[in-house]
Amino acid sequence: MSDPTPPILSSTTEYYRPVAVHAARPPRPRYWLHALLLLATCFTTLVMGARMQYNFVHGQPPLSFSDEPIGGELIPPFPASWMFSHPARLLGGIPFAATVMLFFLAHEMGHYLCCRRYGIYSTLPFFIPMPTPFGTMGAVILIRSPIRSRTALFDIAIAGPIAGFVVAAFVLAFSLGLSRPLPLNAAAPGYELSYPLYFALTQRLLSSIGVLHGAAALLPLNRLLLHPTAIAAWVGMFATTLNLLPGGQLDGGHIVFSLAPRIHKFVSRLTILILLPMAYYLWTGWLVWAILLQLSSLRHPQVAEWPQVSGARTWLAIFALLMLVLTMMPAPFAHSSVPEIVRQFRQP
Repeated sequence: MSDPTPPILSSTTEYYRPVAVHAARPPRPRYWLHALLLLATCFTTLVMGARMQYNFVHGQPPLSFSDEPIGGELIPPFPASWMFSHPARLLGGIPFAATVMLFFLAHEMGHYLCCRRYGIYSTLPFFIPMPTPFGTMGAVILIRSPIRSRTALFDIAIAGPIAGFVVAAFVLAFSLGLSRPLPLNAAAPGYELSYPLYFALTQRLLSSIGVLHGAAALLPLNRLLLHPTAIAAWVGMFATTLNLLPGGQLDGGHIVFSLAPRIHKFVSRLTILILLPMAYYLWTGWLVWAILLQLSSLRHPQVAEWPQVSGARTWLAIFALLMLVLTMMPAPFAHSSVPEIVRQFRQP
């Protein structure tokens, strides 16, 4: 597209030639790649969801990866071959896969639609399939054009966590009622989860209004056999925590930068300093996030300093901090601090 300027009369009554301004076209979307990654992630989450559902039906923790047979069958950690031997089992993975995919889709589409609102070009979500215990490493969008204001940066950054948090909260509200007491003879889970404050508050609230009954209302969370959809809600809460860490180019870092650009680097480094002892004493995975924050804190999108973020967005920033508090799990996986891992390796 070109927009020639009108001729300008010079002092010598000569006309300058029109100047054409060309706008660069955004790259063509690679729909085939988005679709391929989406299908691959649906498959990996279905496989892991099918295993969780099988464990749940047989009274074992959904994240149990015992070497002992469950229901008369020995199931590998990523049971693709086990699932293909009985394809009907794939149906059991739908509840977990659908809810965890819905969470990541809501989170990334929150960013994407906000970009569209401000006329900023971004890609559709790239889902990341991975044979992890949850079948995925999440999703990501790539922003391909400049962000023109701090207000736009704030809105884009906070839209994803809010959208994802709402989905995770809704899923948790109905999935706790599907959980039941953990049998006394249940195998030890491969990954022993700890739970954020929001889980305990939801259980207490639903119990007080009579939605939860029996064991789901009375037992502590670590004594419940959580339904796979509740595990999907846990994944959503955990992902919300990671994205809201206040540093680097994470959503939380963008929120800090949009509110106060001059303290962004300080807050990022302070977050890294806090994560390092947490990695040693609570969960070694915090070390990975500290490294990622260190790498990404060295740069940030160039955004105009004025106008400032103000008005109702200040309350949204407080809500983002509240979401971080409610979903934060200092030790998301029990027995995974550095001393405990070293001790496990030393055992014969």
